[in-house]
This record gives sequence, C-alpha cells and structure tokens, in this order.
Amino acid sequence: MRIIDGTDAVLGRIASYVARLALRGEEIRVINCENILVTGNRKVFIRGIEEKRRRVGSTQKGPKYSRKIERIVKTTIRGMLPDYREGRGREAFKRVKCYLGIPKEFEGSEMERMKKRMPKVYNKIGDILQ
Repeated sequence: MRIIDGTDAVLGRIASYVARLALRGEEIRVINCENILVTGNRKVFIRGIEEKRRRVGSTQKGPKYSRKIERIVKTTIRGMLPDYREGRGREAFKRVKCYLGIPKEFEGSEMERMKKRMPKVYNKIGDILQ
C-alpha cells in the first residue's frame, strides 16, 4: 500500500499519478487532501464547482456533486481512469482512498511526496472551499 502526501502537489498531476498506480493494481491512500494545490484563477474554479452543484435536477435525483474536499480529489482521480463504471477502471477506483489530514492509522508510516515546482498561480483547495 502506498501513502501519498498531497501537501503542495498540483491536483491534476497527483490525480494522474494515483490513477496510473491504481491501474497497476496498487492500493493507494492520499492524505492531506486539503493542502493540494489548484492552479489557475480562483474565481473560475469556484464558478465551475458551483455550476456542477446547480445542475442537480431535484432533491431526489442525481448526480450529486459533493463539497467535501476529499470527494472532489477522488472525483478528479476518477476522471483519469478509463471507465470507472465497469472493468479495470472500476477495480482501480476501489483501490483509491482520500483523507483530510493524516489518519491515526498512517501516522509514523512512510509517505511519498509529490512536490516538484510551485506553479505561478495557485490556491489550496482547502482555502477555496472553506
């Protein structure tokens, strides 16, 4: 099982990396999802999320778009998988778990960090959605 620390990692890059590992058959845990970076304009990102939230037909029907940070990260990873509804994409999606902060079960264990270079324009996903 691989534990990936999301601190100062760009959302799209970490999502594609995790999807690739999950397709290979590895169990993946992404921690510190609130510290993942979203590049680009803050207002455009918020507007995109609000549009997805307003698209719900009624209170009884879906699809629902969550405001929880760890769910948004997992949805982004799902978008990188070939077909998350069936086949190997579905199996790979079951292997991915995302957490806010560091759960007690993973404290003291070895974590992988994805920090490379900081983008010019970025916001932390936790700051945007709070």
